Parts: sequence; C-alpha cells; structure tokens
Amino acid sequence: MYDVEKIRSQFPILSRQVNGKPLTYLDNGASAQKPQVVIDAINQAYSQEYSNVHRGLHYLSNLATEKYEGVRGIIAKFLNAASEDSIILNSGTTEGINMVAYSWAMPRLQAGDEILLSVMEHHANIVPWHFLRERQGVVIKWVDTAADGSLDPQAVLDAITPKTKLIAITHCSNVLGTVVDVKSIAEGAHAKGVPVLVDGSQSAVHMPVDVQDLGCDFFAITGHKLYGPSGSGAIYVHPDRMAEMRPFLGGGDMIREVSKEAVIYNDPPMMFEAGTPGIVQTIGFGVALNYMMELGMENIAAHEAGLRDYAMTQLTGLNWINVQGQAPGKAAIFSFTMEGAAHAHDISTILDKKGVAVRAGHHCAGPLMDHLGVSATCRASFGAYNTKAEVDVLIEALELAHELFA
Repeated sequence: MYDVEKIRSQFPILSRQVNGKPLTYLDNGASAQKPQVVIDAINQAYSQEYSNVHRGLHYLSNLATEKYEGVRGIIAKFLNAASEDSIILNSGTTEGINMVAYSWAMPRLQAGDEILLSVMEHHANIVPWHFLRERQGVVIKWVDTAADGSLDPQAVLDAITPKTKLIAITHCSNVLGTVVDVKSIAEGAHAKGVPVLVDGSQSAVHMPVDVQDLGCDFFAITGHKLYGPSGSGAIYVHPDRMAEMRPFLGGGDMIREVSKEAVIYNDPPMMFEAGTPGIVQTIGFGVALNYMMELGMENIAAHEAGLRDYAMTQLTGLNWINVQGQAPGKAAIFSFTMEGAAHAHDISTILDKKGVAVRAGHHCAGPLMDHLGVSATCRASFGAYNTKAEVDVLIEALELAHELFA
C-alpha cells in the first residue's frame, strides 16, 4: 500500500508555508526535496563520522571511506548494473556527460564525424557536444519530436549515417515528460556500431531503470533530483567503453604513482575520480536511493502515473491552457502556456502567492523551445510525495492567474 501521507510526513519542508499558504511543491523536475533520513545521514556524517576518504589509516577515515565507497554498490543495484566497477561517482549528470565528451569522444572523433541528438535535450547534453563541434569540427545532427512530443525510435535510427559516432539522448524530457524508448534505439544503434549515451536525470526518479536491459553504453544520473543532496551523482559506463576512455580530471585518487618523469593512473573507475570527492553528498545520495528502493520504484511510478492522468485531465479541461507534450506514457511533467498576455514568469509569480512552486523559463532546453515556437513555459513537475489535492490547488491558482490576465 502506497501511503502518500506517510511519505509526505518524512519530508520536513512539506509542512511549511509559503506566502501564508501551505507549500505545494511542483518543481521536482528542477530539484526534489529531501526526506528526513537523508538530512539525518548528512548531519551524522558531518557531526560524528567525517574524515577524508581513501589512504587514511585512522578510524574515522576508514569509516568515511567504507560509507562513501558503499554507495557505488547501492547505485549499481539501483541501475541494475552488472558490476559496481561500472559506476563512476561524480557531482551529477552534467559532469558525467562532460566526462564522456572529454574522456571518450574528443580523442576518438574527427572533423565531419556526427553526433545525433534529439531536439528535446537539456543543455547539459548539448553544450559538451558543441565543444567538439567548435574545437574539432564534429557535426551535430538533430532529430525532431512529433506534434504530441513523442520521439519515434526509428526516426533516430534512420538519421544514422556512416559518419555517426555517438547517439546522446534523454530518457525522459525535462520539459515535455516524453519517455524515450532508449532500449530500441540502443539495439538499432549497436547493430550499426554506434554507442548510445542516455541522460537519465529525469527518468531515474520516475521509473525503474535497468541499464543491462536498456543496453546503453553510458547512463548518467544526478543526486539532487533523486531526493538526495546537490553535488552528488554518478554515471554508468559499459566496461567496453570504459576501456576506451582516457582520464578526464587529474589529481589525487585517480593516480597510482607520480614521479618527475611519469604518472601511473589508477584502475577504473577510480581513474575518473580526481580530487577529494563530495563525500557527505555521496553518502546522502546512497541513503536517498535506498529510501526510493524501499518505497519501490514500481510503486512510485504507479503513484505518479495516477497523478499524471489526473493532472492531464484537469489541465486539458482549461481551454485557455496549452499543454506542450502529450505523448502516451509520458512522465508527470507538464509544461504549459496560457492564452493571452500572461508570460510564464507572470503565471509563476501568481502561483507562488498561492504557495505553488513551479518553474518558469526555457528549462535549459533552447532548441526545444525554438521547435515548439515558444520563448518560455511554466512547468509543474510531480514527485513521489505529491497528491491529487495538490493538482486541485494548482488548477485553482491557474484560474486566478487567468482571471487577473483576462
């Protein structure tokens, strides 16, 4: 039994008020709130168990190392990776994708080689590839979505040419909520010898993820969207791809020996983890993933599917609201505009007066905004702790905004 009220009670911030109204937090696509167990783990780590990790011989260093390194296995379990050695710890998806660009793509791609992206990509899955375009003459090719926001896997595969060296694609759009069939894309791409990177920032929080089943080469996730601390994250890298990667950042931990003449690198995945890491953030991230696995990703997905269906019915019932993205099986993420003079920022400001937190702007998805023909949208994005009553609060607040701008 999925007890949403019990879950809500485990997130302290949800009991507060904003502008004299109960907080209705619908900005989960930007960052999710943190359960008490994560807050407690961070407090415990800093107040009782903090030390730098690796190489220390004293008790606290060993304890911190054990807790920090234990997260690698938790992430492997969460993603169903075959080995925890395929998990590289980092600060989030942005770092993960940049690492692939610098460590794997830059040494391998030449002028004229192509990288395939969908028009839905977040800037974090565009700009690192633009670096290759700007510096090495690599070509970026785009695959558009259908009118309802869905992405046909075959359209992606049909865009592959002999020059295609990588497909970098979102698993779930942070704007449209579209869930992409990356398994079919990976299968078809691999048949043509093309690796696939998946941006899992939005998908991993909404649905079960099995990287072995998906068959992708890279799968990046970020902690702060998964009810964990900001500055935490990881990327799954298939062993075949990891063997092809050169080090990204240089410094402590990623080396075995350093002399005046030479440097011997550590073994992967440590080879790609330079410097003192986000120790406490990562420990908190592991606690957040365990929390989600205890709730059950299938249960979270079922709860959010109910919210999605209810919210879609309520939003589409307002004939002055335009919802961008109505693909079948989408996540509970709704971008919308209001007919008339109201800009997304105006709508967001009015909703905030009613205690409703939504995001307004281009959502770090410039090419998609151009494709949709809008400069900005409002986005309401739901999570494990949201309720149908909160959908009603959103609708009431939107009706107020509409009246003010009518």
